[in-house]
Parts: sequence; C-alpha cells; structure tokens
Amino acid sequence: MTEMMITWWASFKRFFEKKDGQALVEYALILVLVAIAVIVALRLLGTQVGATFDTISGELGGAS
Repeated sequence: MTEMMITWWASFKRFFEKKDGQALVEYALILVLVAIAVIVALRLLGTQVGATFDTISGELGGAS
C-alpha cells in the first residue's frame, strides 16, 4: 500500500510540474478576455447593429 501511495504521489507531482498546462491556462485566459470584450462590444453596439439589420432587411424586402 505504501509503495502504491508513493507512486501515486510521484505521478501527482509530475502532473503539476509540467509546463504544457501553463500554456493551456494562458490560452484559456486570452479566450475569456476576448469573449468578455465581444460581449461588451455587442452590448454597447447592440441597438445600432439591430437597427442596421432592420434597415437592410427592409431594403431587401422591398426589392423583391
């Protein structure tokens, strides 16, 4: 049982010592920040974008 615990602990330490996970966390943080920026931009410009789409839709509907 002790040998199994030592093996498990060594595997656990190796898992958290890898540097590859650090890059993954950095990419995740960048993705989250970009998502927040997109949400904020859509909130601020939402009504203007909606009005533009309504205008385009009305023009296309009148063309047919």
